[in-house]
Amino acid sequence: MSQRPHIRFIVNPVSGPKSRVDVAARIQLHLDHARYSHDIVYTTHAGHAPELARQAAQEGCAVVVAVGGDGTVNEVARGLLHSQTALAILPKGSGNGLARHLQIPLKLDAALRLINQGSTMLIDSGNINGHAFFTTAGIGFDAYISSVFAGNRKRGLQTYVELVLKEVRTYKHLPVKVSINGNTIATDCFVMAFANAAQYGNNAYIAPMADIRDGLLDVCLVRQLDIRKALNLSYCMLTKQLAHPGSAEYFKTTDVVIETEEPMMYHADGEYVGKSSAFKVYLEPLSLKVVAPLT
Repeated sequence: MSQRPHIRFIVNPVSGPKSRVDVAARIQLHLDHARYSHDIVYTTHAGHAPELARQAAQEGCAVVVAVGGDGTVNEVARGLLHSQTALAILPKGSGNGLARHLQIPLKLDAALRLINQGSTMLIDSGNINGHAFFTTAGIGFDAYISSVFAGNRKRGLQTYVELVLKEVRTYKHLPVKVSINGNTIATDCFVMAFANAAQYGNNAYIAPMADIRDGLLDVCLVRQLDIRKALNLSYCMLTKQLAHPGSAEYFKTTDVVIETEEPMMYHADGEYVGKSSAFKVYLEPLSLKVVAPLT
């Protein structure tokens, strides 16, 4: 490997609406080659990116760049947890939740120029039932939508919104028992979101007060949802406000345990994971090094 710090780009070739962009050409044009050496590898299947990222960290790469959407970013980040190798992002997805939270430019050329600056910081990561996440995880309706969205050929914000509007009318809340901050709450649950970062993506803020470096999860609980509450919650998510107390409840914690009477779906960073009737969600403080603007 070169004496210059080495950057490995991990590209998901089918990610996002901008999949026709010639990423290699943009890297060649905008990366500072006097400062960094680099190579490019491509994922071939789901679950490939964590393997590639772990290998890059073991080889001593200074930076590994996730080129893709939120799913690709999650996979690459999982492979870099607790390592000295920094995660950088070239956003090519439809949501770009972590990139938006970290104020990484959404245009590839500008994101590459940020990488050239070499500014890094440590951020927290979350874990739900052994699966790492970096923006949000959740159980209930948002996980259900993730499962439906994953099987849809059409991607993007419009498709996601259409699915939400279609499915919200028939999705039913379920009883859960939540252990949080020394208290146990027996309640109905339409959705429970665990936020490390403030937003899902597309500037939809589920937990506008969330700080990705404070060592705490921001938990948003929606017990039941009717039209009035749905409108209030949607408006607040799009305007970066806390929802009215009657629409949602917020908690800050390091960990939470949930038991359900029947298996519930769950997601991590918008990617459907599966079903479970028991959940342990916790935070790992300052466990991932990232390339981001210094603020």
